[in-house]
Amino acid sequence: MNQNLQKQITVLLLMSFLFAFINSTCVTTVQTFFQWDTDQLKKYSFLNLIMRASFVSCLFLLIWNLIYFTYHYIQKSQQQQFDKIRLESLVKELELKTIKAHINPHFIFNALNSIRALVDENPERARTAITELSNILRSSMQAEKLEMASLERELNIVKDYLALELIRFEDRLRIEYDIDEDTLDQPVPPMMLQTLVENAIKHGINKHISGGTIKIISDFKDNHHELIVQNSGSLGNSVKNEGFGITSTQNRLNLLFGKEANFELTDKEGGLIEAKIVLPVKSI
Repeated sequence: MNQNLQKQITVLLLMSFLFAFINSTCVTTVQTFFQWDTDQLKKYSFLNLIMRASFVSCLFLLIWNLIYFTYHYIQKSQQQQFDKIRLESLVKELELKTIKAHINPHFIFNALNSIRALVDENPERARTAITELSNILRSSMQAEKLEMASLERELNIVKDYLALELIRFEDRLRIEYDIDEDTLDQPVPPMMLQTLVENAIKHGINKHISGGTIKIISDFKDNHHELIVQNSGSLGNSVKNEGFGITSTQNRLNLLFGKEANFELTDKEGGLIEAKIVLPVKSI
């Protein structure tokens, strides 16, 4: 970039000198031929007149070209900056869409099997379960159109999901909520909470014969919105580094908030795994 600019400046100077010399030679020749400005012709030689005129013309051309090229250089730089921002925005949008495309719930087959078992035993609960599954799938499809959604909306999706999982786990699954009502209007990435709860079921509750507890916490702390999912279990190295849910959560937070957001997955006392998202406090 610097070499290209230096080359352009060199060409600009050479062209200015060249055209100034040609112009001055022509003008001086005409003046000499028609004997215009005889005082100057007597005072200076023909070559001296050309050099003097070339200096003035060159100065004029340099100023003019400097203004012209500066204007176009700034305009081109602004256009390149705009194109760069638009490209970065497009890449970000494509990355988010790629991530969202993988967020479809993994529990569909389990949910359908559970509903099938309920059709004869408890038809009313089976109908309710179908509605819950329909709500989740609809929300999953709408997630691709949204960049942010209210926590209240996302909690309703999670409640439908956990209601379906209760059919499968029965007494093995215990659910707790600790939600500050003031956080319900806070914007969160759509289906992110759902993804963390799914991950907790898959890597926590599902792997223990006795089941365990899922606890969802939402609160304000240190001018940030903390969204926490806790589940019974212990965090092994393989679990910590695997799973699309963890990777997608980290990537989406980086794309949407940069350094303003944070995600942690840690072992807590009492045999709990904690997934904590720290978000900036904003209004929808």
